Amino acid sequence: MSDTPARANTAPTYHDKVYRSGPGLVGGCFLLVLLLWLTIDAMVNGSGSAPALAASVLVLGAPLIAAFSLWPQVRAGQDRLLVRNPFRTIKLRWDGVESLVSTLSVELRAGGRKFVIWALPVSLRQRKRASKRAMIDAGDRGTVSNTPRPGLFGAPRSLPQSAAEAMADRAVTELNERVAQYREELPADAGEPELSVTWNWWLIAPMLAGAVATIAALVAG
Repeated sequence: MSDTPARANTAPTYHDKVYRSGPGLVGGCFLLVLLLWLTIDAMVNGSGSAPALAASVLVLGAPLIAAFSLWPQVRAGQDRLLVRNPFRTIKLRWDGVESLVSTLSVELRAGGRKFVIWALPVSLRQRKRASKRAMIDAGDRGTVSNTPRPGLFGAPRSLPQSAAEAMADRAVTELNERVAQYREELPADAGEPELSVTWNWWLIAPMLAGAVATIAALVAG
């Protein structure tokens, strides 16, 4: 047995980065609380068909709100990209990304198919503010001097490029950089990338059951 201490593993590791919509999370939590308050109150204090209708609306509404606000996520892993949409989950290796663009929505093309990424909503207001910040930073507002405006302690103020982009555009830039980096490191015998698209039945099933129950309660009531 050797007395030489084991060499520590100093290989670089890549930590997953998660992208989500902050306003979507806040809005989803608010809507869930409001839904619970209204439906539980109707089930406890309602009369006639109101409790049954409230219960069916809760079964329909809770997964529907969660699917469009709390569930959507983009996870950038070391080897793979994971996209959680309200009804489908997309998994693929980085080199399987054909294109990832941010126009009126963030669109992913892979395997000859197009997917809209719900976790990265495009805000035209954010884009306008980011464009204005970039113009100010570059001194292109038609002022007499193009000298950058001074910041704290008199130092010239210059925003980093990432700060002059809207949230969705910045995320797309980072993800495309990861795609390019992975393709450079990819060995020649890596094989063809696989695209996996699965339906989120654990969200879809209660929505369908709640919709059927709501219709039945309305007809019977």
